[in-house]
Amino acid sequence: MLLNYQIHGEGEPLIILHGLFGTLENWGAQIKTLSENFRVIAADMRNHGKSPHSEDISYDLMAQDIAALMQHLNLEKAHIIGHSMGGKAAMQLALSRPELINKLIIVDIAPVEYTPHHDDVFKGLFAVDLDSLKSRGDADKQLAEYIDELGVRAFLLKNLYRTEDKKFAWRMNLETLHEQYQNISAAPEGDAYQSPVLFIKGANSDYLLPKYRDAVLSMFPKADYKIIQNAGHWPHAEKPAEFTQLILNYLG
Repeated sequence: MLLNYQIHGEGEPLIILHGLFGTLENWGAQIKTLSENFRVIAADMRNHGKSPHSEDISYDLMAQDIAALMQHLNLEKAHIIGHSMGGKAAMQLALSRPELINKLIIVDIAPVEYTPHHDDVFKGLFAVDLDSLKSRGDADKQLAEYIDELGVRAFLLKNLYRTEDKKFAWRMNLETLHEQYQNISAAPEGDAYQSPVLFIKGANSDYLLPKYRDAVLSMFPKADYKIIQNAGHWPHAEKPAEFTQLILNYLG
């Protein structure tokens, strides 16, 4: 599967991978800044954004997608940044194809299986009556019955678009994401990655917790940690300047 992607800037290749329900557009501000120093390749993951839909999703398949994109672009190696689900996909690539990675940065996710915690999101997304929608505002009102946080609803509604016949639709493959959610919750697998890797945590997030330290070090024994204060699960969006500086420092 060839993922949808955009390329910005020149220099060493840097691939950016978004999280669940996201698209490459979530990284717009970071792409603009990082492309001043790198050839930034932002991709939509399978079943997300403008990438192809598939009946299957797993970290092994996502890692294969990244490798296929690199082959398509004639890249022998690349720096990789992955956030949340994209971070797990990046970890899986590191565990299965370490030779493809230059430097690896994982944003606010651990290599563990998480307890399902998107039930309300799925209920809200499935409850949106696409056929009767007149505007995004209507969709927001319907989502608000399930999701209180305005920022989360705005993030999810970036997936909403109008088709050629002016109907609303989701860009993501909602059915497959729901049916195979267990695969998204799962941990990456493979032999330990023996090169350095930077884990970045939002201080207020509960995704990358101290209790996961042993799991991280068992798979990534040369892991380093940085914490961004006053940030949650999206530190690249919540504290963009601090995040960018960490990236530039680490990538040199």
